[in-house]
Amino acid sequence: MFAPRRLAAVALFSLVSLTGCVVYDPYAYQVQQQPASFDRSWDAAMGAMQDAGVNVGNADRGAGMIQGRKDGSDVTLRLNRQADGSVRVEINAKGGGNDQGVANVVNAAYERRMGR
Repeated sequence: MFAPRRLAAVALFSLVSLTGCVVYDPYAYQVQQQPASFDRSWDAAMGAMQDAGVNVGNADRGAGMIQGRKDGSDVTLRLNRQADGSVRVEINAKGGGNDQGVANVVNAAYERRMGR
């Protein structure tokens, strides 16, 4: 006879104690991403050309240009500094049968090295 009352009291106490628990929504904050530095982009570009198997023949850091060859294609990668501090990357491949494929391989390697 006391067991049902005791069980009801424990259940009631448990429910009452849980009503005092408060859970707040997670704080929403904005992440401000800084544009990648020229140095980081340059290092990623040089590594990407090597990863893609491009034989680099000319690399001019001051001009932001890397030139090489792969599978009969002349590959040029240019890094252009923008006014907002970001770096724009252009990858061109010309002269081989699979120019777009070579450019895509270099681009994928660059994105990987930039952590994207």
